[in-house]
Amino acid sequence: MPEQRKTHEEILNRLNRRVRTLYQCNSVLFQAKSEQELLQSICEILVAGGELRLAWIGYCEDDAEKTVRPVAQAGYGLDYLARVKVSWGESETGQGPAGIAVRTGKACCVDDIRTDPRFSTWRVAALERAYASCVAVPLIAYGTPQGAVDLRGTLNLYSAECNAFDENTIEYYTGMAASVTYAVTALRSHLAEDLTYGVTTLRTSDERKRAQEELRRSEAYLAEAQSLSLTGSFGWNVSSGEIYWSDETYRIAGLDRGTKPTLEKVFQRIHPEDAILVQQTLDRGVRDGTDMDFEHRFLMPDGSVKYVHVVAHAVRDESGDLEFVGAVMDVTERRLAEEALRKTQAELAHVTRVMTMGELTASIAHEINQPLSGIVTNANACLRWLAGATPNLDEARDAVTRILRDGNRASDVITRIRELVRKSDTEKARLNINDALEEIAALAHAEVGRNGVTLRMQLAADLPPVLGDRVQLQQVMLNLVMNGIEAMSAVTDRPRELLIRSRQHESDKVLVAVQDSGIGIDRHNLEKIFNAFYTTKSQGMGMGLAISRSIIENHGGRLWAISNDGPGTTFQFTLLKYDSQADE
Repeated sequence: MPEQRKTHEEILNRLNRRVRTLYQCNSVLFQAKSEQELLQSICEILVAGGELRLAWIGYCEDDAEKTVRPVAQAGYGLDYLARVKVSWGESETGQGPAGIAVRTGKACCVDDIRTDPRFSTWRVAALERAYASCVAVPLIAYGTPQGAVDLRGTLNLYSAECNAFDENTIEYYTGMAASVTYAVTALRSHLAEDLTYGVTTLRTSDERKRAQEELRRSEAYLAEAQSLSLTGSFGWNVSSGEIYWSDETYRIAGLDRGTKPTLEKVFQRIHPEDAILVQQTLDRGVRDGTDMDFEHRFLMPDGSVKYVHVVAHAVRDESGDLEFVGAVMDVTERRLAEEALRKTQAELAHVTRVMTMGELTASIAHEINQPLSGIVTNANACLRWLAGATPNLDEARDAVTRILRDGNRASDVITRIRELVRKSDTEKARLNINDALEEIAALAHAEVGRNGVTLRMQLAADLPPVLGDRVQLQQVMLNLVMNGIEAMSAVTDRPRELLIRSRQHESDKVLVAVQDSGIGIDRHNLEKIFNAFYTTKSQGMGMGLAISRSIIENHGGRLWAISNDGPGTTFQFTLLKYDSQADE
């Protein structure tokens, strides 16, 4: 599960980066005042997104070598472009991705530069700069009134990872290349003023209508790319209240294209539970004139819910009026996948808790049998004191008091067990970590004694409370304690000691440590033990520590292991302290 979670988080992070990249590129497409500024900005934005090592744009020359001439570039190893020659002809230098893309009009990808024969001419220079895979996308746009528009050039992208450009990624960059083609064509045909005017938007009332028309036309150029990425764009002039949406934004909001967008209509779609947060975010952005980045839900007419991620960039025109230009992305599938992952993790955590309690069966039986035996003994004593010729009420009263004590003790054991094995959703609340540790120590008391272990606790006084789910965190504590006990089961030449510590960590965290004097763990395996299905136990599933780390990370903390200076291992985790202001 941790590996699945890690993979899911990587996909999620990549989607978030692409949303930001697309938003920034959209802004440049609308605002660039020259072709060179446009192309250079696009390269810089793509590299800054973190997925690419090099991005460059080349135009075809009609010279004897049919050269592809770099006109814009950004990233690592720019001297690479000075060293290599790229052609769009049939010669050896034209057999690479750029040449093939120009000739075929389709994207050409090299998954592994080390082995692909098409890249042999440039392999040494590329590997010296840690390029592992690349793709060339032709600067062509289809579906315009004039038919296909071909700039006779390529967008060339290089990654440090092999197989970095799958089908979806190529589709994403193909849409972006089409948008660049539209924008360059507009600039070349003296439409730069219209494009800039469309998104910097609605500056004077007498030109507002024309600006909206041109903005619609500009958005139409981007419609294909936006549809592919489920990302719409919008413009909002705060002083006039004018709002512009792209076609994709209308689709995401579930409104007809002919509907005039207003804040009122937006809030009619926003989920009632999110309305206050969205209003506060907008108010803060308008008040401070700052960018906005937030998520909320749309409640659709059919009762379905959409999750959307909004990013907006604040700009001011020459007269000082505040405007926001931004993007809205439909992230419903991502959020549903997150929820499914969360439910799966919760199910697995519950199963693990039940299995752990199964390991404690003998100890639990002992913990309950002791007070039950006491109850029976004291009940018999009470009957004897009452059965005498002169009932001894004082002794009988003492016996009943002991019965109540033992009954409460048994009840406490059963309550702790029920809490740990119950199946419920995560409920984070203010929690005293020392109280939780003492309850786990009490639950494991008999198991500790049965294995000849000495348990010591060093709990720091006046620790700040933490925010957490008591059941889940006690599951982690119990798992670490049980692991420590088991790690010392083979120790015969020294005392078996288990130390539980708590203390303040840095300024905003609490640290819990469980230290054993067992056989220890090889330093090379200190990280592997947290992998799913990795176990050093003959009967283990290899899920306990993986689930424990997942729980701690979901609480904003960290779980790790270190080798002791002497024998044994210490497992420790941190949790963020409770912030009362965050709940207000």
